[in-house]
Formats: sequence, C-alpha cells, structure tokens
Amino acid sequence: MLKRFCLAFLAFLLLFLSLIPEARASSEQDQEQLDSERMALYQKMETITSVPWYFLAAVDTYERGLRKALRDRPEAEGLISIYYEPEHWVGAINPNPNDEDPISISLFDGIGLDGNGDGTASLEDDEDVLYTFARFLESYGYSKEDFRIALWHFYEREQSVNIISGHAEVFKKYKHLNLHEHSFVMPLHHNYSYRSTWGDRRGWGGRRIHEGTDIFANYNVPIQSSSYGIVETMGWNPYGGWRVGIRDLDNVYHYYAHLSGFEDGLEEGSIVEAGQVIGYCGSSGYGKPGTQGKFPPHLHYGMYRDNGVTEWSFDPYSSLKQWERAAKAEK
Repeated sequence: MLKRFCLAFLAFLLLFLSLIPEARASSEQDQEQLDSERMALYQKMETITSVPWYFLAAVDTYERGLRKALRDRPEAEGLISIYYEPEHWVGAINPNPNDEDPISISLFDGIGLDGNGDGTASLEDDEDVLYTFARFLESYGYSKEDFRIALWHFYEREQSVNIISGHAEVFKKYKHLNLHEHSFVMPLHHNYSYRSTWGDRRGWGGRRIHEGTDIFANYNVPIQSSSYGIVETMGWNPYGGWRVGIRDLDNVYHYYAHLSGFEDGLEEGSIVEAGQVIGYCGSSGYGKPGTQGKFPPHLHYGMYRDNGVTEWSFDPYSSLKQWERAAKAEK
C-alpha cells in the first residue's frame, strides 16, 4: 500500500514539474502579446501626434507601477494604465459624470478626447486615453526638456518626472518593451548565504530597522543588477558605504550597498540590464568615505516601491529566492 502511494505521489510530482516550463512559456507568450499590442498603440499615437513612442511608453509604464502601489486605484481593464479622475475627464461641473461626447466634455472644460474617430471620448477606450495624454505632451513640445516640463505640470513632483524620464531613456535605448527579465544578484558559482533579515534591529547611527536582505559572500564577488533600469544614485553613503541605486521599469528602487568598488564605466544615468555586473561585494560603510571592515563582507540588497507621493521599503527576500530558483533552473 505504501509502495503504491509513493509511486502515485512520484508520478504526480513528475507531472507537476513537467508543467512548470509550459506554464512559464505560456506566461512569456502572454506578455509578448501584451507588449506587441501596447507597442502598436504607442506607435500609432506617435504617428498621429509626433510624440515619440518611448515617451508614451514611459508614462504608461510608470502609471502601471502606480496601480500596483496604490490601493485606492483600480487595476487597468485595458492595455493602457494611464489614470484620469472621471471628473477631470468629463469636466468638474459636467452634470453627466459618464459623459463620452467630446463636444459636451469640451464645453465643460473636460480633457477627454476622441482618439480613434468613433465619435466618443471614453475612459474605457485605450486609444482615447493614450491620445488624450499624447496631446497634452504635444502641447509642450517634443524635446526632452519639454517632456519634463509637461510631466511636472501633470504630476507636480520632481521624483515622478525623474522616474518617467529614466523609463523613457531605457525604452529609447532598447527600442522594444520586452525588458521584464530579472537576474539573481550574484553569480551562482560563488559561495554565498542569506536569510530573511528585513525588519531586524540595527543600532549604528541610531535605532532603526533593517530595510533589506544581507547576502554574505567573499570580497570582490561580482554584484549583478537584478533588473533592467537606470542608475539613479551612486557613490558613498555613511550607512551603506559604496552603493548603487537602480530604478527599474516597475518604479522599484534597488539598493546595492557595502560594495568594495564599482564596475568600470558605471555612473549615474547609466542604463543597465538584468545580470549586468555593477560592482563588487565588500564591507564598506558605517563611517566617513573609505571606511571598511566594520563587519564581514556582504551585499545589503534593498527594494523600495514608489507610489507617486513617497516610497517605502519592502522585504526583498521572496524576490531573491524566486530569481535564484530561476537562475538555477536555467543553468
């Protein structure tokens, strides 16, 4: 009986494991389809308005990240995640909160426009939403500085302007949207160890909590970017020592600290890929620039999500485990 049960369980386990690659492939195909459809919309609006597609992609990507971060904002039902308050769309004094007539919306100083010529300006229509935002950008001009000015007037927050501008630079460089890949932060062949340390107490510099995961390894083990993104900060921090901060396309800030040094050529504004070496494991920090050796060599890895107003730390441990498993499976 026990033998029969073990054989049945083994068969089930083998079947389950065989389905994992298929599920992953299906998910990748779905994402590829979404990327293709979104790119078609961005390029269509570029043709109509002359606003570069990567500007539109950057705003839409930023807004998609906001929808993940804000509990009071619904998930996007279509392809485009740019969000408008209904009263802003139809006009604050419009007696019809569901108005889709471009003429009456305009009469009540609403901003909704008809983006596909079907005679309606609907918040539920991806083309209408994207066209409305493209026209807004177009009204300020087509240069990067014009783009930043337009974003400032829309979001009234410098950090939002910087994040979206970074997204635009990444999309402009790679010329496509398929930039979802992640990598583990160290090469697998090196010796390393880590556990969940987020929230632990820390005493240097005042009582505080540990906002990240410590991954212990030898000096000068290469540190890899976990995602595509842009280097937002780089240099010395009294707590983190030599550190690099990278903003990914999900609006998440990745913090790599206690490095022994940086990879040659890396600087603020550099665009990086998942798996690209950005620095080397060390024990820098807890003092003035150059302080080393106050603790064993390790990487402090933190993740911070932006919500359009501020950003907060969250536990990166599960993400690290997921990326590590994927790297092992690929190997």
